[in-house]
Amino acid sequence: MKTVDYVDLERFMGDWYVIANIPTFLEKNAYNAVETYELNDDGSIQTTFTFLKGGFDGERKQYNPKGFVTDTDTNATWGMRFVWPIKADYRIVYLDDDYSQTVIARQKRDFIWIMARTPDISDEDYDRLVALAGSIGYDTSKVERVPQKW
Repeated sequence: MKTVDYVDLERFMGDWYVIANIPTFLEKNAYNAVETYELNDDGSIQTTFTFLKGGFDGERKQYNPKGFVTDTDTNATWGMRFVWPIKADYRIVYLDDDYSQTVIARQKRDFIWIMARTPDISDEDYDRLVALAGSIGYDTSKVERVPQKW
């Protein structure tokens, strides 16, 4: 699976709203999902994933996996560790020039995340990013919008 040519990690850090995904078991019925990245001194990436469970008035959940860049030539392939010692495959397959929209995929094509710096994107951008997911082998019928209301 081809990744983007290069990711400037400093620019990639910060908040990303999850616009759509093929949800993991943790993400089912997630509302206002946000993934936040912070670069650690050792080059690892502290991640904070927050969302409301089951609705906009649902319980706030937070998870803190750690990312490890595994391809330092591009910075586009990471291992994401939720539970030691397993590092889940995490590939940045799309990143627009202004670092405002991204698509994160996995070699297994089981989960995918469409994310943006804002809680909403245009229908045109959404359709284009879902089509991109299909072009790299994902079943787009499994992609679900994540409700965002801020």
